[in-house]
Amino acid sequence: MRLLILCLCLLLAPMPRPAAAKGEIAGEFDYYVLALSWSPNWCALEGDARDSAQCDARHDHGWIMHGLWPQLHRGFPSYCRTAERAPTRGMTAAMADIMGTPGLAWHQWKKHGSCTGLPATGYFDLSRQAYDAVTRPAVFRKVTGDIRLPASVVEEAFLKANPTMEADGVTVTCKSGYIQEVRLCLSKTLEPVPCGRDVIKDCTLDDALFTPIR
Repeated sequence: MRLLILCLCLLLAPMPRPAAAKGEIAGEFDYYVLALSWSPNWCALEGDARDSAQCDARHDHGWIMHGLWPQLHRGFPSYCRTAERAPTRGMTAAMADIMGTPGLAWHQWKKHGSCTGLPATGYFDLSRQAYDAVTRPAVFRKVTGDIRLPASVVEEAFLKANPTMEADGVTVTCKSGYIQEVRLCLSKTLEPVPCGRDVIKDCTLDDALFTPIR
């Protein structure tokens, strides 16, 4: 009987909670990925169908900031537990000039900003700092019609415009035959760093579609 009671006690005792894996807690990450999206291409692929305000020609959007993402050397954290308050509508609206819409700013905070360990104001301030620190090649704003080009040309243009960056810290992605994004890997102090293996996934198309600013 005593053995039976002891076994029941062991079964009913609360199990110790396993330690959180790296990346599950805000602030635990290795570097940032700054993702820049070519707005006209996004609008052609998705934005027009959504009737997104980002695609209105009055905004003159070129390279917009998709997000500043905390990254691990393998994988990335998302939707982290954080004690920081969510951003106000005013905060997200203030980011629309470089992110296209307040809705994108809100989503980026919820999925990625929550993992930085920063308050919402700090995350958006750092995001703007990262965006402003990158020189976006002026040549792309001079495109006047749809063109097809190797994705590598886009990467080369960014490397030429940003001499402190190396090829292993920049990658270009494509989607449905379009140039989609340029992703740049940065340290926590926004210095260029090599990207992890799961981030460097260069588009290999030599005829990717690139559309002009509206």
